[in-house]
Amino acid sequence: MAHTIHVDVVSAEALIFSGEAEFVALPGEAGELGVYPMHTPLITRIRPGAVRIKVVGQSEEEFVFVAGGLLEVQPHTVTVLADTAIRGKDLDEAKALAAKKQAEETMQNRESVFDYAKAQAELASAIAQLAAIAKLRAKH
Repeated sequence: MAHTIHVDVVSAEALIFSGEAEFVALPGEAGELGVYPMHTPLITRIRPGAVRIKVVGQSEEEFVFVAGGLLEVQPHTVTVLADTAIRGKDLDEAKALAAKKQAEETMQNRESVFDYAKAQAELASAIAQLAAIAKLRAKH
Protein backbone atom coordinates (compact mmCIF):
# COMPACT_ATOMS: atom_id res chain seq x y z
CA MET A 1 0.00 0.00 0.00
CA ALA A 2 2.06 2.91 -1.27
CA HIS A 3 -0.49 5.57 -0.28
CA THR A 4 -0.87 4.69 3.38
CA ILE A 5 1.19 4.95 6.50
CA HIS A 6 0.97 2.75 9.61
CA VAL A 7 0.10 4.77 12.73
CA ASP A 8 0.52 3.73 16.36
CA VAL A 9 -0.58 5.98 19.22
CA VAL A 10 0.66 4.61 22.52
CA SER A 11 0.40 5.87 26.08
CA ALA A 12 1.99 4.50 29.23
CA GLU A 13 -1.29 2.70 29.93
CA ALA A 14 -2.30 1.24 26.57
CA LEU A 15 -2.17 1.11 22.79
CA ILE A 16 -4.78 3.73 21.87
CA PHE A 17 -4.73 3.41 18.08
CA SER A 18 -3.02 1.15 15.56
CA GLY A 19 -3.86 1.05 11.87
CA GLU A 20 -3.34 2.29 8.33
CA ALA A 21 -3.94 5.95 7.57
CA GLU A 22 -3.81 8.36 4.66
CA PHE A 23 -2.34 11.11 6.85
CA VAL A 24 -1.83 12.23 10.44
CA ALA A 25 -1.93 15.76 11.86
CA LEU A 26 -0.75 16.63 15.36
CA PRO A 27 0.55 19.48 17.54
CA GLY A 28 4.32 19.56 17.17
CA GLU A 29 6.54 21.64 19.39
CA ALA A 30 6.98 24.28 16.66
CA GLY A 31 3.41 24.12 15.33
CA GLU A 32 0.96 21.80 13.61
CA LEU A 33 2.59 18.87 11.78
CA GLY A 34 1.07 16.98 8.88
CA VAL A 35 2.51 13.58 8.02
CA TYR A 36 1.83 11.72 4.78
CA PRO A 37 3.24 8.40 3.52
CA MET A 38 6.94 8.58 2.59
CA HIS A 39 7.55 11.52 4.95
CA THR A 40 11.15 12.31 5.79
CA PRO A 41 12.29 10.60 9.03
CA LEU A 42 11.77 12.83 12.05
CA ILE A 43 11.79 12.73 15.84
CA THR A 44 10.26 15.63 17.78
CA ARG A 45 8.38 16.46 20.93
CA ILE A 46 4.66 17.08 20.73
CA ARG A 47 2.49 19.50 22.69
CA PRO A 48 -0.84 18.72 24.32
CA GLY A 49 -3.61 18.63 21.74
CA ALA A 50 -5.53 16.58 19.21
CA VAL A 51 -3.97 13.96 16.96
CA ARG A 52 -6.13 13.68 13.83
CA ILE A 53 -5.85 10.46 11.87
CA LYS A 54 -7.43 10.02 8.42
CA VAL A 55 -8.06 6.29 8.52
CA VAL A 56 -8.16 4.41 5.23
CA GLY A 57 -11.77 3.73 4.20
CA GLN A 58 -13.37 6.04 6.79
CA SER A 59 -14.91 9.40 6.02
CA GLU A 60 -14.55 10.63 9.64
CA GLU A 61 -11.12 11.29 11.11
CA GLU A 62 -10.10 9.55 14.32
CA PHE A 63 -9.28 11.97 17.16
CA VAL A 64 -6.94 11.18 20.03
CA PHE A 65 -6.05 13.74 22.69
CA VAL A 66 -2.41 13.60 23.80
CA ALA A 67 -0.95 15.46 26.78
CA GLY A 68 2.48 15.76 25.19
CA GLY A 69 5.07 13.17 24.31
CA LEU A 70 7.27 12.19 21.39
CA LEU A 71 6.67 11.64 17.69
CA GLU A 72 8.77 9.37 15.51
CA VAL A 73 8.20 9.41 11.76
CA GLN A 74 9.64 6.88 9.34
CA PRO A 75 8.66 6.63 5.63
CA HIS A 76 6.02 3.94 6.32
CA THR A 77 5.37 4.35 10.06
CA VAL A 78 4.28 7.05 12.51
CA THR A 79 4.63 6.36 16.22
CA VAL A 80 3.19 8.71 18.84
CA LEU A 81 4.52 7.99 22.33
CA ALA A 82 2.17 10.03 24.49
CA ASP A 83 2.49 10.90 28.16
CA THR A 84 -1.29 10.48 28.33
CA ALA A 85 -3.65 9.66 25.46
CA ILE A 86 -7.45 9.63 25.42
CA ARG A 87 -9.66 8.61 22.50
CA GLY A 88 -11.73 11.54 21.28
CA LYS A 89 -14.99 9.78 22.10
CA ASP A 90 -13.79 9.29 25.70
CA LEU A 91 -12.98 12.95 26.42
CA ASP A 92 -14.96 14.35 29.34
CA GLU A 93 -15.65 18.08 29.13
CA ALA A 94 -16.78 18.40 32.76
CA LYS A 95 -13.61 16.69 33.98
CA ALA A 96 -11.43 18.94 31.77
CA LEU A 97 -13.20 22.07 33.05
CA ALA A 98 -12.70 20.92 36.66
CA ALA A 99 -8.99 20.26 36.00
CA LYS A 100 -8.63 23.72 34.42
CA LYS A 101 -10.28 25.38 37.43
CA GLN A 102 -8.11 23.43 39.88
CA ALA A 103 -4.92 24.35 38.00
CA GLU A 104 -5.89 28.05 37.93
CA GLU A 105 -6.57 28.00 41.69
CA THR A 106 -3.25 26.28 42.36
CA MET A 107 -1.42 28.89 40.28
CA GLN A 108 -3.01 31.70 42.33
CA ASN A 109 -2.33 30.05 45.68
CA ARG A 110 1.08 28.57 44.95
CA GLU A 111 3.41 27.70 47.76
CA SER A 112 6.49 26.97 45.65
CA VAL A 113 7.92 27.35 42.17
CA PHE A 114 7.39 23.62 41.64
CA ASP A 115 3.66 23.92 42.42
CA TYR A 116 3.36 26.77 39.93
CA ALA A 117 5.18 24.87 37.15
CA LYS A 118 3.09 21.75 37.71
CA ALA A 119 -0.12 23.81 37.72
CA GLN A 120 0.95 25.51 34.47
CA ALA A 121 1.43 22.11 32.80
CA GLU A 122 -1.93 20.88 34.09
CA LEU A 123 -3.61 24.07 32.89
CA ALA A 124 -2.08 23.70 29.40
CA SER A 125 -3.27 20.10 29.24
CA ALA A 126 -6.81 20.99 30.35
CA ILE A 127 -7.04 23.84 27.83
CA ALA A 128 -5.77 21.54 25.07
CA GLN A 129 -8.38 18.92 26.03
CA LEU A 130 -11.14 21.52 25.83
CA ALA A 131 -9.87 22.65 22.42
CA ALA A 132 -9.82 19.03 21.23
CA ILE A 133 -13.40 18.57 22.45
CA ALA A 134 -14.43 21.72 20.56
CA LYS A 135 -12.76 20.45 17.35
CA LEU A 136 -14.43 17.07 17.72
CA ARG A 137 -17.81 18.72 18.31
CA ALA A 138 -17.36 20.94 15.22
CA LYS A 139 -16.78 17.85 13.05
CA HIS A 140 -20.10 16.31 14.10
